[in-house]
Amino acid sequence: QVELVESGGGSVQAGESLRLSCAAPGFTSRSCGMDWYRQTGGAQREWVASISADGSTTYAESVRGRFTISKADSEDTVYLQMDSLKPEDTAIYSCKTTRGCTYCNEDRVCHSSRSGYRGPGTQVTVSS
Repeated sequence: QVELVESGGGSVQAGESLRLSCAAPGFTSRSCGMDWYRQTGGAQREWVASISADGSTTYAESVRGRFTISKADSEDTVYLQMDSLKPEDTAIYSCKTTRGCTYCNEDRVCHSSRSGYRGPGTQVTVSS
């Protein structure tokens, strides 16, 4: 079973940086893109950034130039580097794969999901 886990969240001052990670423990390769989202309270989940399977990246206007999405060479971890953080960046950040995603472990045992996989999220709090 594939379970995504986010890490790296925390509480920082405005202007500081955090790097979030998204991985699927036990799996070493992934064949799909990854998105980062964020959600505050009862607000609708907001798309933040995406990285495709071939490494192409896109960003929401609100974070472009401050956030950078990347992936490890091993393809099993995706990062979200967040610089120049603002109080309005405070939210729960979660990662989600694109649809039709396949994860494989070292034994080449693979699991797929038509709807993709989503992590539970990690809290980011930015104070002024």
